[in-house]
This record gives sequence, structure tokens and C-alpha cells, in this order.
Amino acid sequence: MDRPKKKDHSSSLVTLAWTLGFFLIWEILAFLVANSAHIRSPEKVLPHFWKIIAAAFNTNKVNGSQTAIQLVWLNAKVTLFRSAEGFAIGAGIGFLLAVLMSLSGALKKIFFPYLMIIQMIPILGMAPILLSLTGNINQSRIIIAAILTFYPVATNMLAGIESVEEEMHELMYSYAANKWQIYGKMLLPASIPYLFTGLKVSAPLAITASILVDTLQGGIGLGCLLSQSLKGAMTRYVFWLIVVISAAIGIMSYVAMGIIEDIVSPHKKAERACRG
Repeated sequence: MDRPKKKDHSSSLVTLAWTLGFFLIWEILAFLVANSAHIRSPEKVLPHFWKIIAAAFNTNKVNGSQTAIQLVWLNAKVTLFRSAEGFAIGAGIGFLLAVLMSLSGALKKIFFPYLMIIQMIPILGMAPILLSLTGNINQSRIIIAAILTFYPVATNMLAGIESVEEEMHELMYSYAANKWQIYGKMLLPASIPYLFTGLKVSAPLAITASILVDTLQGGIGLGCLLSQSLKGAMTRYVFWLIVVISAAIGIMSYVAMGIIEDIVSPHKKAERACRG
């Protein structure tokens, strides 16, 4: 068996062990909760995982016209679309900002402190401010997803551009390369792994931010549905379906960035396979 096949086999075993461990821990906690004398309704606190899966296939209507999974999926699509909009806007701004800061030390000194300050403002504190400025809760949700996206993208992209050694710059200058050529042929390709590191961090963040801001006001979205389910407006299994589906979407967004990175930089995938 050659080395890449051994690595694939090892990765599959790790994934299998991780998955089994997750379900084992969940079921142990559910068992402990179910047998606790201090909790009257264990199924409302931490149900067994198989009950959550069963709720997804339950055909009973939870709101008169939709099953639990239909209702959750309808809201998940709205949240996912808003997150994708915010993510695309934030990633684009982060990319441009990183390039501008790498071009000018003065711009870096001006913008970088603002990036830090914006990230220090709590999301729940930022949402009402943006709502008062835009007058539209959906736009506010998209903007917050964008804000949480652009910082990891900008900082990682900038780190990638600055990671290129000075000797490489001198080599390009010795070939009389101009700024466009230096960026197009050296700096941007070298910073792609850093860019995708930022994208992998920010993609789940954009989804989390959208869900969190959803809870502040009504409408449609996973966060809105989460608030309704916590108030007892429907079966508690809707709440757990939201939790499971939200986690799955966040993980898939990370995996999707990894797949895109492998497509954009196939040589990096080959390097990782060789190192493994």
C-alpha cells in the first residue's frame, strides 16, 4: 500500500473514531440526564440522539401545515442564503482591504486598529445599531455576517502577502517586474493558503452570526425559529433539530472551503498528502 492510500485509510479511521466517540458521549449524557432525580423532563433537556433523528422523519404536523423537518429546513435555507450573502461581501472586502494594506504602510496603520475595534464589539450590541442605521433587519443580519467574515479574511490574507521573503521581491525586481506582475505572479498565489485559512474560519462564523442575530427579532430564519421553540410554541425536538442542522451546516461550510482550496491549489493537496 503506498503512502497516500495509508493516509486516506488513517483519516477514515480517525473520522470513524471521532463520530463514534461523539455519539457515545451524547448517549451517556442523555442517559445521565434521564436518570437524574433533579430533572423532571429529561427529553426536554437532552434527548437521545436517535429520538432527534426520529423526529426528523416524523410526519406529524408541528404548526398545522408542516412537519418538524420541513419547518426547520425552510428556515435553514433563509439563514443559509443570508449567511452566504454576508460571507461573500465580507470575504471580498477582506481581500481588497488586505491588498490595500500591503500596498501602503500608512493605510495599514489607519485600518488595522479599526479592524480590531470592530471585532471587539459584541454581535448582540452591534445588531441594534445596524438596525437603526439600515431600518431593515434582514440587511442588518447580512451586514453582521459580512463584518464577522472580513476580519479573518483580511488578517490572514495580509499575513500571506507579508510572508513572502524579501529575496523573492528582489528577484522579481531584478526581472524588471512591475507591481501588477509582482502581485499577480508571486504575492497573491503565495497567499492563497492563508486566504483559505481565513475563509475556513469565517464561513462557520457567518452562519453562527446570522442565527444569533435572528433571535433578536421575528421573521424567518433558524434563530427566529429557535426563539419560538424555546418559548414552547412547538415540540422541543424542533429545537434539537435546529441545533443539529445548524452544526451540520457550519461543518459543511468548513468542508466546502477545503474542497474549493483543493480545486484552486491542487499542488497544496499533493504536498499535504506527501507530508502525511
